[in-house]
Amino acid sequence: MTRVDALEEYIRAQKKAQREYREKMATGQYPYLPVLDDILQNANIENQLPIGTVEIPLELVVGTKTAGRTAAFASNFLPLLSSKTEFATKWVSLCMAHVEEGIRDPIRCYEYLGRFYVQEGNKRVSVLKYFGADSIPATVTRIMPQYSDTPLIRQYYEFVEFYPLCGIYQLTFTQEGSYARFQKALGKAPGQKWTDEDRVEVLSLYNWVKKAYYARGGANMRPTVGDVMLLLMRVYKMADLKKRTPAELAKDLDAVWQDVLTIEDPKPVKLSTKPAEPDQAKLIDRILPGIRPMGASSHLKVAFVNERTPETSTWTSQHDFGRSQLDQVFKGQVKTVAYHGAVAGKNADELVEQAIKEGADIVFTTSPKLVGASLRAALRHPETRILNCSVDMPYTSIRTYYTRVYEAKFIGGAIAGAMSRGDRIGYVADNPTFGTPANINAFALGARMVNPRVRIDLQWTCLPGEPIDTFNAQGITLVSGRDAPAPGRSQREFGIFLVGPGGRLQDLASPFWHWGQFYENVVRSVLNGAWAKDKNEAGANRAVNYWWGMNSGVMDVLFSRELPHDVRHLAGILRQGIIAGGIDPFACHIVSQDGVLMNEGHTGFTPEQILHMDWLCDAVDGHIPEYDELTEAAKPMYRMQGIHRDRLPVDKEAEL
Repeated sequence: MTRVDALEEYIRAQKKAQREYREKMATGQYPYLPVLDDILQNANIENQLPIGTVEIPLELVVGTKTAGRTAAFASNFLPLLSSKTEFATKWVSLCMAHVEEGIRDPIRCYEYLGRFYVQEGNKRVSVLKYFGADSIPATVTRIMPQYSDTPLIRQYYEFVEFYPLCGIYQLTFTQEGSYARFQKALGKAPGQKWTDEDRVEVLSLYNWVKKAYYARGGANMRPTVGDVMLLLMRVYKMADLKKRTPAELAKDLDAVWQDVLTIEDPKPVKLSTKPAEPDQAKLIDRILPGIRPMGASSHLKVAFVNERTPETSTWTSQHDFGRSQLDQVFKGQVKTVAYHGAVAGKNADELVEQAIKEGADIVFTTSPKLVGASLRAALRHPETRILNCSVDMPYTSIRTYYTRVYEAKFIGGAIAGAMSRGDRIGYVADNPTFGTPANINAFALGARMVNPRVRIDLQWTCLPGEPIDTFNAQGITLVSGRDAPAPGRSQREFGIFLVGPGGRLQDLASPFWHWGQFYENVVRSVLNGAWAKDKNEAGANRAVNYWWGMNSGVMDVLFSRELPHDVRHLAGILRQGIIAGGIDPFACHIVSQDGVLMNEGHTGFTPEQILHMDWLCDAVDGHIPEYDELTEAAKPMYRMQGIHRDRLPVDKEAEL
């Protein structure tokens, strides 16, 4: 390249810089490079750490360390100064050097929150950005912010933990916990370092995914290339993705595009709190009784894929009983079939695929652990309606479902408060998953409603030790135990029970999942065309989560025959009030354990606030356990549905 040619390149680069400058000015944005020194004036800094000389992605080089050269570059790092300046002469020389032999000398820069600010080598960065280079060698100093509980800082600390394993900067995510999931998706053990081959393969896939993603406008979207890669790796195995051609990867991206758009939405999940009614259903039935609403079906085959069998699991038995209700209610219209023993990572995908190949129009997978198999099947068979029994899963191609257990717990708390001989009641919780803190709080509020002095002693089955033994040692005789009988335990040691003389257990009440009614509601929505209404109300880019309660008939409380009539009467009043919408368990004065006023009592909380509740009210003695406290058997469920699943450190195994 001659100097004249290089000067022409400079002039072209300058025109791009001027265009960038004008566009930024027209929209009221800062038109020059950001200055790190200015940014740090309002930041709390922990320390500075030398990283050494590494290859850094040029797309993450965004500014300068000091203000000295700010006005020489537009915000895209291209030159603004006249071609007759000494600055331009040096830029031209670097341009020639890059074309003839390449720029090899590392720049010096600072990294702050995953972005780089140049101290020495601005013109080298400018030349390489102009020519579209991917990376540049750099001697990096990391500026560590003080830790805080803000999402940005938490995510950055996740990256800092992950960087020693991978040694690359390109991977960034918008969702907490993604680095741990990425490590798992690669087949790596927690804390296992990447090999050079791993880095090459990941960066190669990253570049192809980036190209396909940016071709669809991804450069201007909230999800990062890392988010998209992780989504693809959840659906397709890494070994398969590495073999894909660019065209095949583009098709894979098209298949999950709605889920990419879901990440774009800051509220990716829409909670459906009651079954949808078809538009003008009564009018259509009255005028044209023989005509089905648009989108309705006349005959359906419904499949259930269960993790265990009805003989070995109360949970599966309850869902299977619900399945049998469909056979009775929709006789002649609906045929059901069940597949048992589905294990994620082993045969789950095959069983879901078998159900679809055998003609299933609707597939219910009844365990959160089967969400991956559900998602993969939905992308292969978009014509099949697939639902997974879990909550807060941001995938538009499937729907998830669970029940508002806290409503039943509130009634149970009132029963316990009325029946307790003292001021202490035991409460057994299983796992700190979505909705569990709300269940505990609702129970406590119900108990305190009838006994203002009551204290709830909280114990967890996911922690070492036996909760019932703890209650016995403390002299607590009224207990809200497990929600259903557990194998190997007393068949009466569940629900709310009173321990009488000689250890005799007196049943009082128990929450009850009416899964048959739930499945009936869903199937009816498909038969009458209301299925599409849920999606239309949620929007194309939001996942639908059915979170139905007592007013839908899917959640209830069973009363023991031994429950006194007056207490049964009180419970019945509360039950009818919740069903009618006149009673909200959380529409009262609530103070958390740390003394913070959570609600003054005028109104309750939104469904999203209840589902994501991660605090306990001041009537509860106990705490919400952290991941490290859990037993090994409890950790997989926490990874799937834990209230802080996205905060798991990178050295913890993530569940796919």
